[in-house]
Amino acid sequence: MSTILLINDDGIHSIGLLALKKRLTNLGEVLVVAPKEEASGVGKALTTGQINITETMLKEGTKAYAITGTPADAFLLALNKVLKRPPDLLVAGINMGPNLGIDDLLNSGTLGAALEAAIHHVPAIAVSYCIPEITEKQPEKMAVTEKELELTLTIAEKTAQYVMNKGMPPEVDIISINVPENADPNSVKITSLSYEGYGDIHSKHRDGFMIRGWMLSNYPDDKIGTDLYAIKREKSISITPIKLRLPHKRENLRDLLKTLGNP
Repeated sequence: MSTILLINDDGIHSIGLLALKKRLTNLGEVLVVAPKEEASGVGKALTTGQINITETMLKEGTKAYAITGTPADAFLLALNKVLKRPPDLLVAGINMGPNLGIDDLLNSGTLGAALEAAIHHVPAIAVSYCIPEITEKQPEKMAVTEKELELTLTIAEKTAQYVMNKGMPPEVDIISINVPENADPNSVKITSLSYEGYGDIHSKHRDGFMIRGWMLSNYPDDKIGTDLYAIKREKSISITPIKLRLPHKRENLRDLLKTLGNP
């Protein structure tokens, strides 16, 4: 039986993880290893101090592993300590909130788990439900129901089944799925990652600044064909293929080499 590793960054008891776990059991054995508490915005960070792993029970009565580290920690611990072998597939999510553009790719804990999986040659899917507004105390995340996630669950399940049957598409390491609220199931776009960075996301707080919430309206605009445009302007489901390997244009540093005194 195939093994699917399920991780998120909203905490092990998030409705997104619980609902997705139930749906993915149709495809194979699902192992849940996830942060005990919310770990959003930590990217692919790894914990340098002690991490504790606790065997726990999810609300539907199945076993899971809660950790005190990050989502990327969760992948490495599952790989090396729990499973002691690579899973057949990593699914990260369902994240409560958007994961769009280059900044989210590098800052999201959900995508951090997917990046860690891709580094270790494990096919990875990241799934996000694009709540348009998340305030500081995050009641919006807690208010989401499994019924509201139905379309997102269906897309995640079908994508996972496709990857498990056919493998990842060529030149794709991560499939990032973003589903807006009240999405039209017939409006699905294959998008490119936006390279527009965040705007001014910090608000005045006491004698400093903080990110007080997360608003879809605060994301920058970008051109048609990007994940940002699909979600913000078209209100379409965005499916973004991401390849991990970065280009290395070594020949472009030849002039620097001469400056450093090398022929």
